[in-house]
This record gives sequence, structure tokens and C-alpha cells, in this order.
Amino acid sequence: MRALVCNAYGPPDDLVVEDRPDLEPGPGEVAVDVVAAAINFPDLLVIAGQYQDKTPPPFVPGNEAAGTVASVGEGVTGLAAGDRVIVMPRGGAFAERCVVDASKVVPMPGRLDYEQAAAFGVVYGTSYHGLRQSARLGAGESLLVLGAGGGVGLAAVELGKVMGARVIAAASSAAKLDAARAAGADETVDYAQEDLREAVRRLTDDRGVDVVYDPVGGDLAQQALRGLSWHGRYLVVGFASGDIPAFPANIALLKEASIIGVWWGTWLARHPDEHRANLRELLAWINDGTIAPKVTETYALDDFRRAFHRIASREAVGKVVLRLRD
Repeated sequence: MRALVCNAYGPPDDLVVEDRPDLEPGPGEVAVDVVAAAINFPDLLVIAGQYQDKTPPPFVPGNEAAGTVASVGEGVTGLAAGDRVIVMPRGGAFAERCVVDASKVVPMPGRLDYEQAAAFGVVYGTSYHGLRQSARLGAGESLLVLGAGGGVGLAAVELGKVMGARVIAAASSAAKLDAARAAGADETVDYAQEDLREAVRRLTDDRGVDVVYDPVGGDLAQQALRGLSWHGRYLVVGFASGDIPAFPANIALLKEASIIGVWWGTWLARHPDEHRANLRELLAWINDGTIAPKVTETYALDDFRRAFHRIASREAVGKVVLRLRD
């Protein structure tokens, strides 16, 4: 099989495509022939050795994919060769075959193509867990989404609307804000052109927002924190800006606000039953057309450098996907 391999920590340009032996499943595992795999910003951190969990090289990165079951290991039931599935491994997705625990395999909704299915797991899993379990977002509340044109940002906009919130989408370009409006945003803010805090005050009549969803960090975090309402909740989702913010504790005190970290991968391992319940709800919304993964760019495996550049430069709108086989 062909696989994208990180032989040493560094930039994505240093990754190489190698031929490796086909993988076979062990007990409780499923081997999947990968058709498409989605790239996420944390993949850049993983291959640079900067992610919270470090994987020693050499390794195959990638945490979400879609394809067909090649074979199942001993003890696996409910899955058979040829089944179309979504897989959410902890690494190994950027290869023509990956092996995962059967608990990380989900039947692929018929209304999705392989690219959409590959782009489902991480962004919707992260965003729904953040809004539901971490923020306990309620109908009628207001939600500010930073980085609203990216993968997790668009998913948060879409899910916020499904959950009954008034969604303010904030991003750095007209194209990203257009995508956020198409996903259901009620209001938009171009923070490349307008002060974020002042825009939030204007759009909420000085009340502030109930929840901030922040996968960006950096300078925007200070502005967004100050834009919280009384008893507001600030979700720390990631640091796509490259800068980890230092929050002024007095702002949290004055607003009795909560700053809450969102680390979906660790949460789902600790709360598998709640994770499965979330997945059932998300898949039901996929199946009835309420939500749909937003794939905007697809690249062949050999064109991986261009695909990663789109993520690293923060130019991509929605999800970027690698196609590993026809």
C-alpha cells in the first residue's frame, strides 16, 4: 500500500509517500481500504512534534477517513468486507489502508460521498461535544464562532443553528463569511476589517455573547473574551493562529465567566457512551439533510504538499481532503 509518512518531525513538505506492506487486522480490529482522508489543522502540529500527544517517527499521520472494509479481525461483528464506512483512527489515515479498533468505525451514510464522509468525524465530533457537553449551549442563546470559515468553524456555525442559537460568525475574508452565511450564520464579522469586540457589542446591544467558540487563539482571544456576557462560556478549541493566548483572569471574574478547554479526542475515550450518543444524533442529522460536511478542495495523494499548504496558510474554506484511491 502507498502511505504518507512522517520520518522526522518537521514541516509537511518533508513528508514522503512510501510503499508499505498491507496491514491486517488483529482481534477486535477492522482493516479499511481508504478512499479519502481529510486534513485538519492539528495534523500540522502532529507532524511538527508540537501536538499535546506526541507520536514518535516514523508514523503515518491522519485522523479521519472513509473507505470500504477490507477484512475484520476476530470477535468483530456487524461489519463485513465491502461495507462503506467512516473511520476515526488516532493516526494512520493517510494511507491506502488503515487498521482501527472496531469501536472507531461508523457505517457511512448513503447520502454522503467518500470525500464528505472523510470530512465528518473530527470537525462535527469536536464542535458538537464543545457546544453540547462543554458549553451546554441552549436554544435562544448567542454563539460567537471564530475562524468560522474553516472546518471546525463551519461545523460549529451549522450545529449552533441546529441547537437553536443565534450565531455570529467571525472570519478573515469575504469568502469565508459567505460560507458561514450559507451554513446558517445570522450575523457575520470580518475581523480583518473591524474590531471584533466592538462588532460583538454592536450586534448584541452591548449585552455580549453567551458562548465563544475559539479554534484560533492569538490576539482575537482577548477581544472575544471581553465580548462575553455575564456568565458567558469561552471554549478553547485550538490555536490555528499559532499563538496560545494568556487570558486576563480579572475579565473572567468581572463577568463570572467560564473558560473551558475542549479536547474531543481525550473526552471520547473517557466518555464512550456519551460519544456514541453524540454520533447517533449527528448521523441522524446527516441522514435527514440537516447538516452536511463542507468539502471545498480535493487533492491526489502525490499532491499532498499543496493540500497541506492550503491548511497551513489558512486560505482554505471548509475541508481539504486527500483522495487515496478511485
